[in-house]
Amino acid sequence: MTAAILLLCPACGTPLAGEVDSCPKCHLSDSLFEAVREAAGPLSSSDPAALKTIGEILAAVDLTVPAVPSTTAGLLTRSPRLPALREAAPAEPPAALPSRPLADLGELPGLPTGRTEAELDRKIDEYFHLGRRLGLDFTDFEGRHHAADLVEDRASLEAVAREMFVHLVSALAEEFEGATARRNEIAAFVPTPSVDVEIDAIRRSVAQGDLTGAQRRLAHVRDELQRVEEEWEVGKILVTEAELLAATVRELGGDPTPALGPLDEGRRLVRSGHRAEGERLLARGAVALWAVLEPRLVEDLHRLKARLADLRSAGLDIQPAVEELKGVMTELRQRNFVGTILGYRRARAFVEQHRIPGEDSAGLGEAPEPIRPATSN
Repeated sequence: MTAAILLLCPACGTPLAGEVDSCPKCHLSDSLFEAVREAAGPLSSSDPAALKTIGEILAAVDLTVPAVPSTTAGLLTRSPRLPALREAAPAEPPAALPSRPLADLGELPGLPTGRTEAELDRKIDEYFHLGRRLGLDFTDFEGRHHAADLVEDRASLEAVAREMFVHLVSALAEEFEGATARRNEIAAFVPTPSVDVEIDAIRRSVAQGDLTGAQRRLAHVRDELQRVEEEWEVGKILVTEAELLAATVRELGGDPTPALGPLDEGRRLVRSGHRAEGERLLARGAVALWAVLEPRLVEDLHRLKARLADLRSAGLDIQPAVEELKGVMTELRQRNFVGTILGYRRARAFVEQHRIPGEDSAGLGEAPEPIRPATSN
């Protein structure tokens, strides 16, 4: 099969010259061009084969009650944020820089020394304000500070300041560790340049004993990480969806390789800052993976159909599996691939875990391994 009749790759929009076996940019196999091209257009009025098979299963066990719409928010491949294909290929985005994991603060600073009484008083007041911002319980320090201040016991005031300093630095180090771990996780997908600048500034502030400045920058880092996470949310959902589809293809003995190119290219585009283009490509990649998965899924659904009939004839309660399949039907109608796969896996696990009395378990297969979140390169 060739792509000579196509002008653009249906996944990424790259112009295709002559006969090709795959898209030169996103590497989508030409065998999937038609499926992705149809999915990229208006929704088809015809039901997918898997949906028809599920209907047959429900009819076979005399349970024809329509599926109840799911109330759980799903991971939708078709999103209003995903634009239509362009008439020409977009400009090549700049290559993304590899992320570098950031370490913790390392050696903590020592308490500044040689301060005047006025400087010591100001520092203690600053530490109390900072402790309140960090939510620390400084009740004991307040009592000791008040007692030492009444008798002008400088040695005791110095001791209070030192202990407060240690508590504050420890609290900031803990918050810093959480922020860097969160940054490192996000940076595996998208760049975080402004966060990295602030984190370097936090290191300098702590090294100089400027704890208030470090806390202020930490608050800014948290806000910026929240903003980046919200921007990346759709891309992360789409990557998770595609990885789940690919894992299920492998589980059912298939090879998702022909459809993996858009996943890799979409992730790269999102990471390099081309979020809209990357999200669109990830969504089309999920459609391509579904095209690879559906024939194998239909085959296994027929197996489940026969097994459910046997279990029901033996007097076993198959209602839990039937309810899962009703949910699968609803999710598939909405083109929620993740909801479809998770519901199918639960129904399959139910079937595999139940035996007819007196039946030998050999040859009946095993329940599928739970799919764990994949790590992205």
